[in-house]
Order: sequence, then structure tokens, then C-alpha cells
Amino acid sequence: MAQAPNIGGIRNALPFWLSLALLPLLAISATYGGWTLLLPPLGTWWLYSLLDALLGLNEENLNTNTDDDQLFWYRLITLIWFPLQFAAIYLTIWYATHTGHLAAWEKLLLFFNVGILSGTVGIVYAHELMHQKNRLERQLADLLLATVLYSHFRTEHLLVHHTHVGTPRDAVTARYNEGFHRYFFRVLFECPGSAWEAEKALLARRDRPVWHRSNPFWRYAILQAAALLLAFLIGGLEGLALFVFQAFIAVWQLELTNYIEHYGLTRKHLGAGKYERVQPRHSWNAAHKASNWLLINLQRHSDHHTKPSRRFPLLQTYAEDEAPQLPFGYPLMTLAALVPPLWRRVMNPRVRAWRRQHYPEIEDWSAYKEGRTPLPE
Repeated sequence: MAQAPNIGGIRNALPFWLSLALLPLLAISATYGGWTLLLPPLGTWWLYSLLDALLGLNEENLNTNTDDDQLFWYRLITLIWFPLQFAAIYLTIWYATHTGHLAAWEKLLLFFNVGILSGTVGIVYAHELMHQKNRLERQLADLLLATVLYSHFRTEHLLVHHTHVGTPRDAVTARYNEGFHRYFFRVLFECPGSAWEAEKALLARRDRPVWHRSNPFWRYAILQAAALLLAFLIGGLEGLALFVFQAFIAVWQLELTNYIEHYGLTRKHLGAGKYERVQPRHSWNAAHKASNWLLINLQRHSDHHTKPSRRFPLLQTYAEDEAPQLPFGYPLMTLAALVPPLWRRVMNPRVRAWRRQHYPEIEDWSAYKEGRTPLPE
């Protein structure tokens, strides 16, 4: 892949700031209702998919030795997003519950749009922030996740997913032939418990009880309770219901992304409960330029698993013989995942080709069923 020179300055970072356009689109849809409620989804999933088709791939890699001070304008968008999202959510709750020009169905569509804001952008930014060592960034991640009632995602992602990706112990590694809708409700039930057990085990290694104040679940509960209380104080029961609805939509989008990132990709079992190390071939990638702007290079997912703390501008892209590539960017692939027969038609042949390429010695894959049985040794 081509190596790009060090780049700094707002001009080079500006494409990643296009997510700000969602804010005026949300304001327009709240003010006018009707057909304008289509603007946020059109301005994210469909617009960026069209731009992917027009602009093609970005296969340049930024120098990984680039200093943080050169990345200021890249980092800033993730640092300012929480107050913007906070204002957007709660101002929209106030507006929807204190004005009378929106019908009930328009309010639902409006908060579907709020969920696009907090899911497509907010959770992706929280994911970037939670991986950093800076305390402020990790706190901002907690605040963003509280606004979608999914605070345990930080624990599950850092302590479970990155350790056990591609193995039966990782709930969010989608199994081969597992449809998204089944996957979605499975992870909704499995991941909170998995996160709790991970924190419990971490505390036990430090000789601390599970109720110790350092358990982040206390913080998660307080922040989420505060988020719910504020929604109720602003909009009453209706405001509370709308807040919960946008949170559900945001989480639905997160898990759509999780579903496609590792679908059918498994690490080889080495025996005695051990697996091969995580390699670039264990994540699906997409080098599409525009959707990587929207998702701050989340589609360079193999490199994220190689170097989880690497900031998003520095994530590297890989050739297809090193890491499997999706035919389209994440926005279009997540839409395909909503139709399981279509998804299987597109992706199952790619999974089978991946198996032949990387694990030709494994002839019977039926032993790895629903994530319960290790791969053949």
C-alpha cells in the first residue's frame, strides 16, 4: 500500500468533520417534519454509499510515527462531539414534547434520526476515545455511551472482544450462517453478562470484591440513570420513551457494524483452549474513501485489532491477500445484513474462499457450530 507523508492541519482533516452536517439535517427534520425526516438517513447511509461509488478507494497509509500534535484537527472532532450530541438529544426531546406540529409517527421518525446521530457517529467516536490512554478521552467515551444506555460496551469491547475475537468466547463475532436478527438479540442478552464477568475477574485478580468502588459498573449505572432522569425532567414520560427509542436505534446500528466486522472469521484452535494470535485476516475491511470519512477509518478494522490504541488517522489499510475485503463500504453492507438471504448470498462464498486460502488443512468446518465447539486442531 502507498505510504502517505505526514499530514496535519485542518484541510487534510476536514473530510472527517463532515459528520457535523448531521446536526443541521436533524434540526431541519425536527422543524418541518414530513419528507424532511428522510434527510438524516439520506445524508448518511445513502449519500456516503454514493460517494464511495464515485470516489473509490483510499489505499494510502499515513506514517504511523506521526506525532499527536500533528493530529490535533483529527482528534478535535471526537473531543467536541459529546457536548454537540448531548445538546442535540435533549434539545430535540424538549422540542418534540413542547411543540404540537409533529404527529406521533413523525416523532418516532425524528428520534430514529437522533439514533442515527448517536449511533452512526456517537458510538463510533466513543469507540475511538475508549481505546486511548488519555483520561479525558476515556471519560468522554463513557458519557457518549451513557446517552445510548450501552455503557457496558466499553468493558465488553476492551476486555472481551479484543482478547477473544474470532473464538467462541466472543459473543460479537458473528457465526457463519447466523442471520443478523438472531445475532442482534443474542448479543443484547449475552454481552452485559460477559462484561460483568470480565470486570469481576479483573477485580478478583486485584483481590477486590465485585462491589468495590473501582468497578466501572457503578459509574455506568450512575451515568445512565442521570441520562434517563434528564430525559424525564425535560419531556416527561414521552421524553423518556423517545430517549430510550433513540438509544435502541443507536445500539442497533452498533451491532449491525459488529456483525459485519468479523462475520464467519475464526481463529484456529491450537488445543488446550488456546487459539492462534489475532491477525489481519480475522477482520473484514473496506478501503472505500467516503464511508471511512464518516466512520473515522473504522473500516480499517484489521489494523485496529493489531494496534488497538492507534489513533484513527494512522490506521493502516491492507492488501486483499493479507486481510479480507468487503465488496462495499459498511453503510451499504449493513443494509444488506438486514436481509439475511441477501447477506448469505454475498458473504458466504467469500467466507468459504477465505477458509480455503488461510486454512486449507481444515476440511470439516461443521465442528465449529454456533460458536460452541472449537475448530479442529
